Amino acid sequence: MRLTDAGLETVLVFEEGIELPQFAAFPLVGTDEGRAALTRYYRPFLELARDRGVPLVLSAPTWRANTDWGRLLGYDDEELAAVNRRAIEFLDSMAAEYDDVVIEGSVGPRSDAYNPTLLMDADEAERYHAVQLRTFADAGCAQATALTLTYPEEGIGIARAASSAGISVVVGFTVETDGRLPSGHSIEEAIVAVDDATDGAAEFFVINCAHPTHFADALPQGESRTRIGGLRANASTLSHAELDEAEELDSGDPTDLAEHYVALRNDLPGLEVVGGCCGTDIRHVTAICDAWLAAG
Repeated sequence: MRLTDAGLETVLVFEEGIELPQFAAFPLVGTDEGRAALTRYYRPFLELARDRGVPLVLSAPTWRANTDWGRLLGYDDEELAAVNRRAIEFLDSMAAEYDDVVIEGSVGPRSDAYNPTLLMDADEAERYHAVQLRTFADAGCAQATALTLTYPEEGIGIARAASSAGISVVVGFTVETDGRLPSGHSIEEAIVAVDDATDGAAEFFVINCAHPTHFADALPQGESRTRIGGLRANASTLSHAELDEAEELDSGDPTDLAEHYVALRNDLPGLEVVGGCCGTDIRHVTAICDAWLAAG
């Protein structure tokens, strides 16, 4: 087992009371107050992993730090590259005093993760995401994870761009309450599409930003099931549409969420990296970690 962190943006918005325009956390690395808030968020995960003696993967706050979202926030190309580098450097400095910690660049979708309005073919997705992935590589970051992707072509483009940049990559898809991607593809169809188009370039795949009850019965039946190596679930059983309209955070039940993770171990033989997504915080990841370790 390797731990990762939780729902960074929802923690900052609902627990810290920080306004995040465009749901973007990356601007926080540019101010003392922002870095302090990020430190309050990340530090407990570093301490949990140290105390439990397990490896940790920390995702940089760069999920929104790609070209289109950056421009909406007033960042030009040079400023955006600088803030991506600074985010990696910030986490590197935090993790320096801990063992068994890997820092990864976080890649988000070009369009809205809950209601995508812009769909790219694989070639366009490769060109688009190559900019951020090259910046990660130039910053000395060894790996990246793309989270909350909604259709296979974007995953294909990201995997190709990461290969060209010389950085390992994990591809993460989200699903609706029926267990299918917002594009209508099944989890299996999405994984097979990315693997076939990239010669298996992704290290593994992640399911994120959905509750386990949304996908437990929709897992791949074939060999692609073994390619799911990470799980970052939501705390809430609400749909994406319901979460988008919610004015209060639904943090669910950390113990119940942990039990769902443990129950999925037999169904996902490749599952190794576990953490959280929207609505989760250190309580949920602690519960997942302890339940996982107790299960042997």
